[in-house]
Amino acid sequence: MRQAVDALVRQLENNQATDGSWRYCCESGPMTDAYMILLLRALGLDDKDVIQPLSSRILSLQNDHGAWSLFHDEPGWGNLSATVESYYALLSTGHGTTDNNPLERARYFIRHHGGLAQIGTSTRAMLACIGQLPWKHYQVPLIWTLLPKWFPVNFFDFVGYARGHIAPVLIAAHCETPVTSPDLPDLSTSLLESTQKENQTHKQAPLRRSPLSIKTWSLRRLEHFLLQHIEHDGTLMSYASATFFMIYALLGLGYPKNHPTIVRAIEGLKSFIYPLSNGAHLQNMTSTVWDTALMSYAVQTIPHIDTTTMVRKAQTYLLVRQHHGTRDLQPPDARNDSGGWGFSDVNTLIPDVDDTTAALRALTHSAKTSSSVQCAWKRGLNWVLSMQNSDGGWPAFERNKNKRIVSNLAIDGAKATLTDPSCPDLTGRTLEFLCNDAGYTQKDKVVQRAVHWLLKHQEVDGSWYGRWGICFIYGTWAALTGLLAAGLDASHPSIRRAVAWLHDIQNADGGWGETCLSDTRHAYVPLGRSTLSQTAWATDALIIASSHTMPAIEHGIRFLSTKVLAMGKAPSDWTTSYPTGGGLPGGFYIHFHSYNTIWPLLTFGHYLQKFQTPNGS
Repeated sequence: MRQAVDALVRQLENNQATDGSWRYCCESGPMTDAYMILLLRALGLDDKDVIQPLSSRILSLQNDHGAWSLFHDEPGWGNLSATVESYYALLSTGHGTTDNNPLERARYFIRHHGGLAQIGTSTRAMLACIGQLPWKHYQVPLIWTLLPKWFPVNFFDFVGYARGHIAPVLIAAHCETPVTSPDLPDLSTSLLESTQKENQTHKQAPLRRSPLSIKTWSLRRLEHFLLQHIEHDGTLMSYASATFFMIYALLGLGYPKNHPTIVRAIEGLKSFIYPLSNGAHLQNMTSTVWDTALMSYAVQTIPHIDTTTMVRKAQTYLLVRQHHGTRDLQPPDARNDSGGWGFSDVNTLIPDVDDTTAALRALTHSAKTSSSVQCAWKRGLNWVLSMQNSDGGWPAFERNKNKRIVSNLAIDGAKATLTDPSCPDLTGRTLEFLCNDAGYTQKDKVVQRAVHWLLKHQEVDGSWYGRWGICFIYGTWAALTGLLAAGLDASHPSIRRAVAWLHDIQNADGGWGETCLSDTRHAYVPLGRSTLSQTAWATDALIIASSHTMPAIEHGIRFLSTKVLAMGKAPSDWTTSYPTGGGLPGGFYIHFHSYNTIWPLLTFGHYLQKFQTPNGS
């Protein structure tokens, strides 16, 4: 274990950027790579330095069935939407569809799994933006965007990142001026039956139109919303996916292709590209603040190792990234002396609870000796406290954005996409921070309400569902450590059930592993293999819950140590890159390249702090 710790610390020293950050890839499926290729082709931009490496990565991800998957064990031989996106992007770059060609196998998969009629909402919108599908699925009267906030359902009932995607899609749908280009092949030549069926249905269901004055007013308001939420790098709210739709929306409104806003947006998208061994990946968002905050805190847990220089540099970076402005995402009752942190390096508009508590953990020690750090730390704490939902739990981005009527809208994954309810992972991690680092106890009402919420939402088997990690292992780790920090005894029935559940699902190799299928089935589904991050979460939870070490903990530590020391020395298998970060259940998962370092290091640190002998052996 100590060899593994030394190896990870040396790795962090070598990888830290000059500004104090750690910049790891935030890798997801082929969607953003495909969207970028299609955007450049639609605009007539033959940027080979971008298109070629993105295409290489897409090709490398095709499976033996000719399809693309979002995770290794995705059922049905592949994901239809991801396959359509990848297929069309590669087709637009000049790849043919001759027999035994990768695209021919993809075409076969698409045609035999429902074709374009079965693709997801985002994929359908993207194809409509470039004239490959009609807009028949976006029959939303624009007057809806003008409804006041006191109305039962209005635009601001959707969580912020959803507004950032809905606004440009609505503009593009109602402008009905798709971006066409001779560089984009017609999908009807490859997927004739599906496309013809779509067009026939479209003739029977014309787009609803708002009166001209309302349409003009609504479009101007939506345009203003987009322009007010562009980050300094030109991207919309620091999301690549939202930026793609923004560009098509602005073009639909009549902006020329060389308009400075569009040019800046394209450059911003290019800055998200991360080089990989199999080509390059356009990250949907960069995870620099998240990774840096977690790394900085993890290295501070390791005893007997001097990481002062690393930590100081990281803290300098984090202090600069604290948010100070107020936008529509600010809690309505937030104090003026409050400010959170966001996920991305360029994010100045969307602070979130998880990143804020991560940054505050990293800054806690310095806040005790530095007045400037203490000031920033208190501002962050005030923001976190203002974000507690009325039900006692914590959301990710916005307070009390969980209307039932919004959850029931006919949109793919409406509850996960459009709302921001309290969830066990965020509530547990926030509770752990408040009690371990901010001095709160069970005597405080904010803690009492959070504890009550967590106990109420424990699953029958003793686990908790994690929204932003995969999935029940992640949620159980967060809830368990939060409740223990709040003062619940290890003998409490809820704690005992959670610990027993973790023991029951440990693999024979000493590790833990859970599939992304848990996210959509809302029930724990074993992966059949162990992963580093999930093993670290489970082992760390047992360490925190135990007064002494035990075989389950020792086996977990041994698995982590062995795997860490093997990284880079032997070929990695698919478990090393399995996505354990949650995004959109069933539609978007994240392989954080940082996670194989952060979570084992944090677990090693907690183990050494709690179970090492006085002489450090």
